[in-house]
Amino acid sequence: MKVRNLNLSGFAIAGSLVLIGATALDPADTQAGILRDIMVSAGLSKPKPATATEAAARGLPRRGFACCNLHYKHDWINDANYAELPMISVGTPMEVQSYGKDRAYVTIDGRPMRLGHDYGRDQESLQAWVEKIVVTTDPKPRLASWPKPIQDAIYEGKIVIGMTRDQAIASVGYPLTSENVSLNQPTWRVWRSSQGEYDLNWRQDGRLGSVTGNEEVTKLMLFQPAH
Repeated sequence: MKVRNLNLSGFAIAGSLVLIGATALDPADTQAGILRDIMVSAGLSKPKPATATEAAARGLPRRGFACCNLHYKHDWINDANYAELPMISVGTPMEVQSYGKDRAYVTIDGRPMRLGHDYGRDQESLQAWVEKIVVTTDPKPRLASWPKPIQDAIYEGKIVIGMTRDQAIASVGYPLTSENVSLNQPTWRVWRSSQGEYDLNWRQDGRLGSVTGNEEVTKLMLFQPAH
């Protein structure tokens, strides 16, 4: 998996000092934007509110719901969505407040958090990715129409053989666009952790046929019904 510049807040302050000198050659607006994002990442500043014109152009605030189970570290949710991290359940209310550099500032059940576009920047825009993550229609009624074993698996963030692609997305999120060219491809590369890759292998009928990869990883991702 191609590694991007992740949310390394420990380097944020030092990075800002370097950028203060480096941005001397850049236009003032660019300098201000870069430094503002670094200060926000370091917790030393709040994101700059979008102007009314900017907000209208981007459809902000965007009120909606989590498309799928989302995983976070501190206040950071990125497009890798590692399943080993704590989980925000599919359908949780969300609101996109503003956009920064490769990130969006959101509130989730009233809690300020950030959506970080760390890996798929070359394949889709930040706004396109955020609009996949924050959907305007509550997905929970649709989930309620699915078989109970599928619902149970999704609410645990697990996988069940026979799931559809939509059901798998609800459970483990969208696969990285940097590693998966199309949602229609026969195999998705997915990660439970930065080292814990596993593959979802789709049958021709559009349902999950098998989960392959390291046995310890696949064992953790496959749903085990209570007996």
